[in-house]
Amino acid sequence: MKILIIFNHEPYDTTDVTWNGLRLADKLVDAGSEVRLFLMNDAVDLARDACCPPEGYDQDLSQMLKALIARGVTVKVCGTCMARCGIYKNQPYFEGAEKSTMPVLAEWVIDSDKVISF
Repeated sequence: MKILIIFNHEPYDTTDVTWNGLRLADKLVDAGSEVRLFLMNDAVDLARDACCPPEGYDQDLSQMLKALIARGVTVKVCGTCMARCGIYKNQPYFEGAEKSTMPVLAEWVIDSDKVISF
């Protein structure tokens, strides 16, 4: 099964929305699904090394994303959002997070069995 997860939230926005999405992605990979992630809006920070957990937060969300990439999960980042969004504007993205476009996201939506948004 092909599953697309779209992330929109700033990684550390005082909720566990992003953390729960990454945990779900990991479990879907465990279950044998093909998982693809698309980062847009302030979620683009998730793929930047500059993004670190705030004091008192016990999860490193960027490391979780890197672990998913290492497991074969494809991660694409909205190219327009890369320039417009996030706290860490103009900071580099780590390897495995590919610059992408809205037409690619549209293709992924059409080609997916399930689409989930966080």
